[in-house]
Amino acid sequence: MLIIPAIDLKDGQCVRLKQGLMEESTVFSEDPGAMAQHWVDQGGRRLHLVDLNGAFAGKPVNEGAIKSIVAAVGGRIPIQLGGGIRDLETIERYLDDGIDYVIIGTAAVKTPGFLHEACYAFPGQIMVGLDAKDGKVAIDGWSKLTRHDVIDLAKKFEDYGVSSIVYTDIGRDGMLSGVNIEATVALAQALTIPVIASGGVTNLDDVRKLCAVAQEGIIGTITGRAIYEGTLDFSAAQQLADELSQ
Repeated sequence: MLIIPAIDLKDGQCVRLKQGLMEESTVFSEDPGAMAQHWVDQGGRRLHLVDLNGAFAGKPVNEGAIKSIVAAVGGRIPIQLGGGIRDLETIERYLDDGIDYVIIGTAAVKTPGFLHEACYAFPGQIMVGLDAKDGKVAIDGWSKLTRHDVIDLAKKFEDYGVSSIVYTDIGRDGMLSGVNIEATVALAQALTIPVIASGGVTNLDDVRKLCAVAQEGIIGTITGRAIYEGTLDFSAAQQLADELSQ
């Protein structure tokens, strides 16, 4: 079980949002490269980056900050990136910059043909981010709830060739209210590709609960606010996950 630190980028700084609201942001660092290095030093084995401005603008905005992170830790641990990725040229540029996995979110739902092309052009490097509330997929920075069932859509994308699914329960993200284990397990059981949980990890108890269901196909969890505000000791969390996985 990987504990994956999130670095959310807004205006070149590392921030966290509450329930996806840009106006509800807290700045944690003005040096994204140093923050990335910090998590590697703490034992991180993968990083999760989000271009928040890009997610709302529909195009890359924080590429300078992303390049500084790659310069700091690229090549030593995998880096996955989402936010505002809407075309093949953007994917190619990010992969050329040193990003290992690109996460497609809203565009996967709105233009599945694009996702299909991306999986074909960059096999093994395309992930899909599915954000859901009460089993239905949300898009456009969580501002719109669709009628798409999250499991049905994930199965379709699995057929396209995506390497894994990042699943976020948007009712819990940034709220430190615990992971929606039941919904995450239901999704993982329906797929053969791995699922990465996101949203709600608060403490070591949440890590224990996730490790208990890891065999269902959940390979990691993304954590942000908890490790920045100190309710979760990142190094202790990864150590615990390793112990429980033996």
